Amino acid sequence: MRASTVLIIPAYCESGRVGDVVRSVRRQILSGQLPAIDILVVDDGSPDATTLEAAAAGARVVRHPFNLGYGCALHSGYSAAIRSGYDRVLQMDADGQHDPTMLARLIEALDNGADIALGSRYLDRNAPDSSFARRIGTRLFSWIASRWIGTRITDPTSGFQGLSRRALESVVNDGFPEDYPDADVLVQHHRSGLVVREIPVIMHERLGGLSMHRGSRIAYYGYKMLVTLLLLPIRRATPLRSPDTVARGL
Repeated sequence: MRASTVLIIPAYCESGRVGDVVRSVRRQILSGQLPAIDILVVDDGSPDATTLEAAAAGARVVRHPFNLGYGCALHSGYSAAIRSGYDRVLQMDADGQHDPTMLARLIEALDNGADIALGSRYLDRNAPDSSFARRIGTRLFSWIASRWIGTRITDPTSGFQGLSRRALESVVNDGFPEDYPDADVLVQHHRSGLVVREIPVIMHERLGGLSMHRGSRIAYYGYKMLVTLLLLPIRRATPLRSPDTVARGL
């Protein structure tokens, strides 16, 4: 029997980590700490054994033929979820940063009326250290997102989230960001009338692999996100194609 909730784990070159992440989530389910949820790993064209490890650990796997970007991996997961009729989605990273015991907090927030349960490392006293550039960027985009949403947002770059069915339907569209869906998506949720609620969660240091926020990518991320947020008041969907053609497989 299919569960009503699916956990999406986007992954790229996470061999040696993704299997442990899937198994740790399954242990939470088997112990009764989590309700029955399905696990979907979206392998974003990894050249290593990410797909094999995730499948061996018990996850369903969707694999891109080549690397498309973090946003595309999430969107593939959302599209699979909407087609399968799931009521809600959880999402976490494949690198071991996100603590599976915290998934129960996201589920509780969704049960209590949140459309987007945003896991924040900064609401926990033992938040892991981050680079100076990332701290500056987080503070800037936290300030912008908080002004837009009208409530304090401390961790707008968090990929540790829960989405209600309404939120899932709002992100299944062809305009979803291909690379870095962060503060801009949170603002769009708010503008659509969805309830965004931050939840304190425990996060850990990466167990390995490569962060998408590294080197020159940090500068590109900051530039792209700032421009996107500034253009939100005038941004419109393209009239050149029907909506949701990619997401709904039309």
